[in-house]
Amino acid sequence: MNAMDVLKVGIPKGSLHDATVRLFEKAGYQAFISSRSYNITFDDNDLEGMLLRPQEMALYVEKGVLDFGLAGKDWVVECGADVRTVAELVYSRATNCSARWVLAVPEESDIWSVRDLQGKLIYTELVRVTEQWLTERGVQAEVCFSHGVTEAKTPYLCDAIVELTETGDSLRASKLRIVDEIMETSTLLVANHVSWEAPWKRKKIGNIAMLLRGALDAESKVGLKMNVPTSCLDEVLLVLPAMKRPTISPLTDPDWVALETVVDTWRVRDLIPILMGIGAQDVIEYALNKVLL
Repeated sequence: MNAMDVLKVGIPKGSLHDATVRLFEKAGYQAFISSRSYNITFDDNDLEGMLLRPQEMALYVEKGVLDFGLAGKDWVVECGADVRTVAELVYSRATNCSARWVLAVPEESDIWSVRDLQGKLIYTELVRVTEQWLTERGVQAEVCFSHGVTEAKTPYLCDAIVELTETGDSLRASKLRIVDEIMETSTLLVANHVSWEAPWKRKKIGNIAMLLRGALDAESKVGLKMNVPTSCLDEVLLVLPAMKRPTISPLTDPDWVALETVVDTWRVRDLIPILMGIGAQDVIEYALNKVLL
């Protein structure tokens, strides 16, 4: 196999590394990463991988070092990379929710709005995006790149920070108050434009994106199986949510049917007692690996 027959993929190192590897595994791709190397081996001979800083991922994709990679929307915008967005994958290091870049100040600060930032000093890793955000609001402030732990820089080195947060817990623990939101970000699967024009690469990248989305969708859903008396089937169907329609199969006893469906995880704790109360029996809840719509 020559280099043209290999699809080069970038996996972000750092906080998103473990979550990304798990997602690929759920999608059906095993990744093997040496502790002494940045190279990644997959159980698919079509794939070769590199472990790279998320801040630079989109640049490697733009330059063709990678055919595609997983990059934060924030860093794609920050570095101004010209790449094709194939899919948005909403997951992060702690939750399956979008993360936010927020403007934060010490709890006792007299900064309460963006207007109060006039002439102030702000530290952040997201310098270009923050400068553009301020310009759009007619505010002149100095924005400096933050090396190291940004949350520790205020009030000693600056008046405010722009920092990434998922839950806000870390900011609150540091006695910081959120003033405004700069941008919402999630993980993007981005492709090199030339690679996307190659038919086999486009198909392969598209298939991987589909499987990754299916693996993510499965994390918020479970499967339910149950046996239901035909006498109360209509009542069960009235309360049972389904992606389309539940599967109903006859049993050897003509008075019973087997029913199978997929529902949102958050519904299950309330739904199962209701189903059992109506007359469903032998209810089984099971985890899903992928949900492809």
